[in-house]
Amino acid sequence: MAESGHVSNGGTTAEQPKGDAQFVVVANRLPVDKEVLPDGTVNWKRSPGGLVTALEPILRAQTGAWVGWSGIADSDDNPDIEGVEIYAVPLSTREIAEYYEGFSNATLWPLYHDVIVKPEYHREWWNTYVEVNRRFAEKTAAAAAEGAIVWIQDYQLQLVPKMLRMLRPDLKIGFFLHIPFPPVELFMQLPWRTEIVEGLLGADLIGFHLPGGAQNFLFLARRLAGQATSKGSVGVRSRFGVVQVGFRTVRVGAFPISIDSGELDANSRSKQIRNRALEIREELGNPKTIMLGVDRLDYTKGIDVRLKALSELLAEKRIDPEQTVMVQLATPSRERVDSYVRMRAGIEQLVGNINGAYGSVGQPVIQYLHRPVPRDELIAFFVAADVMLVTPLRDGMNLVAKEYVACRSDLGGALVLSEFTGAAAELRSAYQANPYDLDGVKDAIVAAVEQTQDEGRRRMRALRRQVLTHNVTKWAESFLGTLSSLSETAADANRGVHLVDGGSESSGRDE
Repeated sequence: MAESGHVSNGGTTAEQPKGDAQFVVVANRLPVDKEVLPDGTVNWKRSPGGLVTALEPILRAQTGAWVGWSGIADSDDNPDIEGVEIYAVPLSTREIAEYYEGFSNATLWPLYHDVIVKPEYHREWWNTYVEVNRRFAEKTAAAAAEGAIVWIQDYQLQLVPKMLRMLRPDLKIGFFLHIPFPPVELFMQLPWRTEIVEGLLGADLIGFHLPGGAQNFLFLARRLAGQATSKGSVGVRSRFGVVQVGFRTVRVGAFPISIDSGELDANSRSKQIRNRALEIREELGNPKTIMLGVDRLDYTKGIDVRLKALSELLAEKRIDPEQTVMVQLATPSRERVDSYVRMRAGIEQLVGNINGAYGSVGQPVIQYLHRPVPRDELIAFFVAADVMLVTPLRDGMNLVAKEYVACRSDLGGALVLSEFTGAAAELRSAYQANPYDLDGVKDAIVAAVEQTQDEGRRRMRALRRQVLTHNVTKWAESFLGTLSSLSETAADANRGVHLVDGGSESSGRDE
């Protein structure tokens, strides 16, 4: 039976040393990756990704800091980045195994993704998760200036809001979850469910991708944190959007994340990318239809779903193998976790079976690449692909779907999209399907392949209108604008993060 003892608050409310950062981002990883050059010198390059893109200008516009791990075990590196203070949190090999690979990715990840793989509950993993979260909180407390705004990111750091509030009650604290928040019945499996909810309630504003996640959390806050009154903790009263924790008000809302769609749109129009897209089609034998999957190799992504659908369509002769090529780009992921090792073997076997049955010499039906792809090359694949297959069994948002749309200024292409992605709520003009219904996935693929040019252009125009209007900058402005407008811990309502275009207040939902 797993132990579920209470989380220590990570410190006391005694006076803590303060930094000078007015805005602090706290994430599992730092915004840079270490690169060792051939001559042995070390270079730190900016990490790809929407979060860094959205927040870097805000960090540079004032005294900003980023708290995170370098990604390297037992490293005391503290990279120097112009315009941003870096506060590195070192992790030992054991802590990476138990906090990151263990509790974060073998307990929380499968639990929050509808238990597609059975979560593992180990007390030693939990204890290390608590300890690492405490170190993140302490480092953040040391970085932040009096009354600073702090934005904590994602499932690895769900205890930090409460720990940080105990250390620094003067701070204004936001938290955003980048993965789905599970249904109540699933979350209740977690032995440390109350500690996680109470940890999140240390924030002033808690953000989710979808209203459903916010509603799930609000129910749990009432049920779990409310029960804590009998154990001496503060009681909770909640209504939709607001949780009252003693004298504090916590706001909860949906803030669908997006991408830097303008930059992607501009890059995809370049002559270099267009030429490379034509080369890709030639290298694939100039088929009538190129299908594309781009995923981190994860069991949530439904790579096997699209492969099985394609296999049946080929067997039924609804798809012609001589006129069709599928490209699956699968970025390596968590290769030391057993469930990922088994999943990779299963996917590669499926690819081999399909190519063996329907391919010909020099012309496999599926081109499978298990390695990272450079950004410009990926954009060229988006431009070249006729049908984009995004079929996760569960996904918080799925930014690949939005990236594909942003790259299609020609209004060509078609998007097949799982109903169980956050993006499905916004990308209504995609060919949506239930990934658990293989016949439905097959029908969506055929509809995308066979769409008329006029129908395709109509759908893509609607998709692009959504993606280009609601970009990652607006997402950050929406969340930080809402957080900045809260006055619970504010002596001056105008202090804190200065947003481009003023950063209007938000109700917690995108319009």
